[in-house]
Amino acid sequence: MEYCDAGSFPELFSVIGKVIKLNSMNKHLSDLEPWLRRLVNEELENALRRCNSHLFTRFHPLENQAEVETSSCLQLMFSKKVLPSTLFTASKIADMDNNPLQLVLVDQRSTSTTGDRVLVPKADHDLSLYPIKIEIVVLNGEFPLRGDETWSSEEFNQSIVKERAGKRPLLAGELCVTMREGLGLVGDIEFTDNSSWIRCREFRLGAKVVPGSYKGTARIQEAITESFVVKDHRGESYKKKHPPMLEDEVWRLEKIGKHGTFHKKLSSQGINSVQDFLKLYVVDTPRLREILAGMSEKMWEVTTRHASTCVLGNKLYRFQGNDNCVIVLNPICHVVGAFIDVDGQLFPAAPDLSVETNYIQSLVRAAYENWNSLQEVQGNYFE
Repeated sequence: MEYCDAGSFPELFSVIGKVIKLNSMNKHLSDLEPWLRRLVNEELENALRRCNSHLFTRFHPLENQAEVETSSCLQLMFSKKVLPSTLFTASKIADMDNNPLQLVLVDQRSTSTTGDRVLVPKADHDLSLYPIKIEIVVLNGEFPLRGDETWSSEEFNQSIVKERAGKRPLLAGELCVTMREGLGLVGDIEFTDNSSWIRCREFRLGAKVVPGSYKGTARIQEAITESFVVKDHRGESYKKKHPPMLEDEVWRLEKIGKHGTFHKKLSSQGINSVQDFLKLYVVDTPRLREILAGMSEKMWEVTTRHASTCVLGNKLYRFQGNDNCVIVLNPICHVVGAFIDVDGQLFPAAPDLSVETNYIQSLVRAAYENWNSLQEVQGNYFE
């Protein structure tokens, strides 16, 4: 049997130590390998994208120019690109008038007498023969980055926002629109997730031609809406109304938060609806301002301006004082007529009994205080 020389032990121990150290390093590298691969792939893709874009612009200036020229010929547009500033998940997306979204195809080279772009003629570009399929997508609210009105298909596609990991598709519903003769109606679509998780916290809707569905040669530029915020559906219970309705609760007005300080102050004075708010605003503005004493002038202006857009309807109300004078009011205490009752026949009041007189105003206040006893009359009351 051979024995190792004692002088070789230090060398053996050194080799063993190196092996142990290498094994340890290999273990750590093995753990890091997936992360490193993903990082390298992402950086390579970004670098190649920038490089390709630079090379194309540098070596193909005429082709690049041609693309811009063709992209400026036809364009998809939302007929009303301004949507409500806040949308909610699980709620049907509609325009500011609560109508379905509509897409139109316009010719950017032509404008109407008002300066608006005009629809592509039915017979132009073979649009009457070939319906076009349009896809509705979600875009980053910051697109386009430079505020340009033109962009490439690549820039548009890179700004499409997909769902978060483990979530449902960001947009649900009828995402494919068939456009015929330059017009297309968007069906029921809704968001499934809010917009708080992207940097700008806002989305846009976009519309693009489905590849292969368009037989023409000129590129059709994509459509975009203005940006908006998407909140979870549970926030809709706090949503403001535009325009508000008479029967809406008063916190539906701007700057009056549900269960907030101003809401509680108004409720304590019996002002629970938008109609209650407007009646007091007409009859005794200083009193209403006193109730909302903690509200800044700017907030007061916003709230009253919002309230003034309320849909009043056609109802009228009659009030008669202790004498023969009769006034007719609209739902928020505005006087629309003053009369003298003579044996059941109404005659227009004399000019000195105008709406501005103290006597008429005293009748208005009395009518306000006895509102529930007023007689409702028809809109043709004056005929």
